[in-house]
Amino acid sequence: MTFKLGELFCGPGGIALGATQASIENEEYKIVHEWASDYDHDTCETYRYNICPNSPESVKCKDVRRLELDTLTPIDALAFGFPCNDFSIVGEQKGFGGTFGPLYTYGVKVLKKFQPQWFLAENVGGLRSANKGGALEVILSDLRAAGYRVYPHLYKFEQYGVPQARHRFIIIGIRNDLPYEFCPPSPALYAHIDNSSRNAIENPPIANDAMNNELTKQSAVVVERLKYIKPGENAFNANLPEALKLNVKGAKISQIYKRLDPSKPAYTVTGSGGGGTHIYHYSEPRALTNRERARLQTFPDDFIFKGSKESVRKQIGMAVPPRGAHIILEAVLKTFAGIQYEKVECNFSE
Repeated sequence: MTFKLGELFCGPGGIALGATQASIENEEYKIVHEWASDYDHDTCETYRYNICPNSPESVKCKDVRRLELDTLTPIDALAFGFPCNDFSIVGEQKGFGGTFGPLYTYGVKVLKKFQPQWFLAENVGGLRSANKGGALEVILSDLRAAGYRVYPHLYKFEQYGVPQARHRFIIIGIRNDLPYEFCPPSPALYAHIDNSSRNAIENPPIANDAMNNELTKQSAVVVERLKYIKPGENAFNANLPEALKLNVKGAKISQIYKRLDPSKPAYTVTGSGGGGTHIYHYSEPRALTNRERARLQTFPDDFIFKGSKESVRKQIGMAVPPRGAHIILEAVLKTFAGIQYEKVECNFSE
């Protein structure tokens, strides 16, 4: 069975890379790209270059609210990592009251129109608490009303070998008429993996001519400040000289000028933010390069991001780690193929 995959809010291709590389014992079961959509030009160019270079027209670069569903071809599977801005605990958690919160409904529209056999919906862990928990309740209800059984689970990707503490709420849905029941794959198989930030960044060494590996210019003050910040510390818990302390009133965000602990997974790679938010190297007084950030997200070095340095930073930070998508989607394939795998119960119940 070959599942033709459609994607909304596709990003640079993290889910697609994991999906198309997913393989199981029964080689008849696989996932192939059919079409994708995102609003950002650079993001779409990245996706086209890496995922579907022979069919660039299959990536629709437009706002999902202007996407004409009748122009899309039939699909067997849908992935949609609907925008997380209004659900993230880092922001104001506007939920459905924000600009981006209601955009999940376009995924529901595609499900109703094409009735794919299964779907994967992805968002931040904060989705569970948005609108006092009411947002998730409505989303799950709408997905069920579209004709699907849903299997929601909070995945902690560092438990699956990803060198980053990235927690994402992922919903797998299977069409009601199909006789399959999904369970999340067990993280136990990946406990032996060295998912430290040092291992991800240094092994193997990044080639001198690697793409997306430009250094970020640091001011003399930032370089001097970083010299006083030890691995794992940030600008607020380090022993800084008075002249190098930040003059910040109110909340002090723990990731400001935070240096990686080389022995642990990185903290969450984000796609935006001002000074002090770029993720900082554990032994050198500098921000990570985009290629180093991409490694923390498990993108291979031959995955080339298109656009300016800041655009690439955003793409990397907004992506789903391909390794995480790969593991989850292999479990989906095994579910449909009737192949047993180590699994756990969903950790969310209504």
